[in-house]
Amino acid sequence: MQVTFLGTNGWFDTPTGNTVSVLVQSEDYDILFDAGNGIAKADQYISQKKPVCLFLSHFHIDHIVGLHALCKFRLRKGLTIYGQPGSAGLLDRFVAEPFTVPLKDLPYAVSVKELAAGEHVLPFKVTCLPLVHPAPCFGYRLEIDGKIITYCTDTGVCDNAVALGRDADLLITECGLKSGEESPGWPHLNPENAIGIARDARAKRLALTHFGAGVYTTLAERRDIQERFSPECHGLIAATDGLQIEV
Repeated sequence: MQVTFLGTNGWFDTPTGNTVSVLVQSEDYDILFDAGNGIAKADQYISQKKPVCLFLSHFHIDHIVGLHALCKFRLRKGLTIYGQPGSAGLLDRFVAEPFTVPLKDLPYAVSVKELAAGEHVLPFKVTCLPLVHPAPCFGYRLEIDGKIITYCTDTGVCDNAVALGRDADLLITECGLKSGEESPGWPHLNPENAIGIARDARAKRLALTHFGAGVYTTLAERRDIQERFSPECHGLIAATDGLQIEV
């Protein structure tokens, strides 16, 4: 299974990267997490031989701004968008005239399915739970091809992030803050927080993404995080746009 980080910034694009999107390529599906501007690069990687699934964590603009690029895709097996209750109505308003091409007018089949918190079989197993953020936000746990992939952004430290990441082969979390920083009024994770979640969850590997665009202004700062904390979190990844890893 291959994981590609299409966009790794939070909030806005900078020379360090596009806003957040992750592609997971399983045997039978191409699976996307979030639709920041990084999603526009998905057609460089997807096979066109598999159905495409897109899981939206929440509706802050940096996680959905890339939806306007869907009109350039030609997804022969179609696209299914999953999100929390209320997603269909929000997408009907946002992916619509006069802002962009409506979902119903895209040149391939698109469906939107709302998921309640809990476990689902889609047919692969997905667990979604609310995270700690000013806007309602889901984290996701996929169990597919004998692997567990967990995606948790945006969030502060919470029990649900640990539950979703339990024994994950790859835990993907945000890293909006620098070491030692806190943001109680607008919860995000610093590296120590993310490592603590991974440790409590006994996740096999941790990848950091959604780096605050105004906080991490250079890629060197990300490399410093990886080098500094790798001794206490073996295999730690500070993701950059275009990074591909095997799980």
